[in-house]
Order: sequence, then C-alpha cells, then structure tokens
Amino acid sequence: MKNLLIIGGGLAGSEAAWQAAERGLMVDLYEMRPKIRTGAHIGPNLAELVCSNSLGSNLPDRASGVMKNELRRMDSLLLKCAEDAAVPAGGALAVDRDLFSERVTNLIESHANIRVIREEVHEIPIGSAIIASGPLTSARLSKSLSELSGQENLHFFDAIAPIVALESIDMGIAFRGSRYQRGDQVDGDYINCPMTKEEYDRFYQALVKGERIELKEFEQGLNFGVPVRVQRHFEGCLPVEVLAGRGEKALTFGPMRPVGLEDPRTGQRPYALVQLRQDNLAGTLYNLVGFQTNLKFNEQRKVFRLIPGLQNAEFVRYGQMHRNTFINSPVLLNPTLQFKGRDDLFFAGQIAGVEGYIGNIATGLLAGWNVSRLIQNQQPVVFPPATMLGALCYYITHAKPEDFQPMKVNFGIMPPLENGKKQNKRERAKSYASRSTLELEAFLNREAF
Repeated sequence: MKNLLIIGGGLAGSEAAWQAAERGLMVDLYEMRPKIRTGAHIGPNLAELVCSNSLGSNLPDRASGVMKNELRRMDSLLLKCAEDAAVPAGGALAVDRDLFSERVTNLIESHANIRVIREEVHEIPIGSAIIASGPLTSARLSKSLSELSGQENLHFFDAIAPIVALESIDMGIAFRGSRYQRGDQVDGDYINCPMTKEEYDRFYQALVKGERIELKEFEQGLNFGVPVRVQRHFEGCLPVEVLAGRGEKALTFGPMRPVGLEDPRTGQRPYALVQLRQDNLAGTLYNLVGFQTNLKFNEQRKVFRLIPGLQNAEFVRYGQMHRNTFINSPVLLNPTLQFKGRDDLFFAGQIAGVEGYIGNIATGLLAGWNVSRLIQNQQPVVFPPATMLGALCYYITHAKPEDFQPMKVNFGIMPPLENGKKQNKRERAKSYASRSTLELEAFLNREAF
C-alpha cells in the first residue's frame, strides 16, 4: 500500500485522512496536541471546534446549506458526525462540540488504514503529504513553510464567544424563540435576551470602554523576522467590541438585530437583543451568538451581565482572541489544492485561507481525494466553479495576492447566473443551489467517482 502523511488533526486533516484511507492509502496523521498546546484548543481530541459550535445554515438555498448538500453527496465523514451530534439551532446545524470531536476521534483512530501520531512535525515532509495544520500552526513548521514558499505567512486575529450555564439565565426576562419561527422546537431553538433602547445604550457604552486582553506572548513574537503588533481581524468573525466601535447602531444591524422576534412581555419587537445558542446535547450550556470578544475576563463578567437575563450569568468559558496563520494561496496553490512547486504536496483548511468549519471539511475532502488519485496514477480533479466547493477553491487560488483574506462559502464567489431572468435575492439563491446540484452530479458521473 502507498503511504500518505497528513499534518494536523483538525477538521480538514481528519476528513482528508478518512477519505484517503477509504481509498486504500495507509495514512499517518500527525497531531501535536496534547503534547503541545496551541493557546486556543482545550482538549486532546481530533476535530475540536474552537470557536462557535455552529456549522452554519442547513437550508438548501443558503451557501452553507449548498456546501453541506455537496458533502452529503460525496460521503463526508465529518458531516455525518456533525449530524449525529446535532443540537437544536433553528435552520442551522449546530453540534455538541465534545460529542462531535469524540465521535470523529474514535472513528479515525479505529480505522485500519490510519495511524494517529501525537507528535509535532517541524519540517515539510518529503513525499506525498497534506498540510492541514490549521490557523495555529506551530512556529517551527511555520518557518519551514516560509522557507518552502519563499514568502512570509500571512496572519489575522480570530475570536471566540463566551459560554454560559443555562441555569444561570433569567428566563423571566429571556425567552425562547427562533427568528420567523424557524426551528425544530415548538418554543424556538434559541434563548433571546431583549433590550430596550436605554438598556442597549448602557450596554453599548460599557462594551466600547471595556478593557481588552493584550496580545499573548506567541502572538507578540516575530512572524518570520517581522514583529507582530498590529491586530488585523478577519471581517467574518470580528470581536463584538471592534464591531461596536464602528458606530452606535452597528450591533443592531449585526448580531443584535431584533428582526423576526417579539418580546412576549410586551408583544413588541425589542430595540435590540442577544441570542444564545445551545452548545451541548444536554442543553445545559449556551453560547452568545456573534459575541466573539477580546475583553478581559473580569470585563466580560461586568459588561455581559448588563444584558437583560444575564445579570447573574455563570461563565463556563470566556471569550478570547488568537492569532491565525495562513499561506498566500493565490500565489502558491492550484485549484486542485496542490502546491505549485510540488505536485505531491497538498494544503487544506484554514492554512490554505479557507474560513468556516464547513469549508475546512470540504477542502480536506478534496485534498484526500486528489492525493489518492495522484498516488494511484490518476489526474487530480478541479471541481466546477459553479459548485460551492469548486467556487471556494477557485477563489482562494485566484484572488488578488496583495489583499488576500480567508474566505467563507458564499454565493458571491460563484459564477454569475446565466438565465437572464430578473430574480430577487432568495430566487437567485435557489438558482445557485439548483445549478450547483446539477453541476456536481454531472461532474461526479463524468469522473466516475
């Protein structure tokens, strides 16, 4: 049997390992945790979800829903694990993060063709390999990547949201409900904390004045000889205090928008509200949706307890920010996810500039397929750009290198529709979804997968 080495046991690396092993390859999957900590991960399991517990919308006419349907068609292991560990989240797929990572770990470790090695890899390996080391790639491997590519890695700052105990939420103020009554539970999948204008103004002022955590030592160090001092955030996951700093109403048009919900105490739409999403299967933990933060822990207690219903909140996990690293994929990668200087070297997940759980899983799947094809003397494939996976891979390998930033799945990266018919936003979304389904099916049949 042919051998394959994969660096990184996150979402992309785990999916890649499974896909390659299912195609007959012997896989060595290297994961440095728990021997070496990352500054963001908590446990030793593979595929640990560091930020949110949501994999995005499940609706078939949403970009994330389109990608999930593509992954279902292609037998993604991690999507199956996510659905097995699902918790109520309206039209989204959210998971009990511990149950999810435990299931992935058990399946990967028990596969006859996969060997999980708990060691750090310091250098880019010789021979067939997939680099899926994620956004918290170790300093020594990052240096090796820099030497291989002849370029400095890029970086940006990502943040995670706090989690509170259900029993500490005041349900005399907060109420259950999903926007526009979407969801599985009769009374709604989310807990909502409504605010009047006066309550919002008080909260807003405390938030923007809150003291923030200084950069960690590893984040203040050198990025291949260049001091890291400027905090460059990923626009898709801004700390809530940074978003608030853009204007007094920025939050009411963002994570605190009150549309689609009424406060049962008044029968009216609140001025603003905070939604909490179930974080574990038991329903005892809830995270603050869209409240990624870099406030100091004592400031989080003070500021977030100004939210009505959370005045006595028990924080099981505080929000925090961490530095993410990724390569300049438009310069370095082909749409097959192969490194331009080495056909047997593939990249997948956040290190390749893909943002969002579902995109990480999808690129891991593609890397696993393509390295298997290469080793078995077949041509690696490029997915049609009218599919969501194809569009994502095309974007990260064709964006402008000078301002390249990680990208989530969205309809904006797909080729324009060609039917010429004027459509509203929802009609266009359905057309994108329908076209993706047809393109993917034709592609898979043509390539005889």
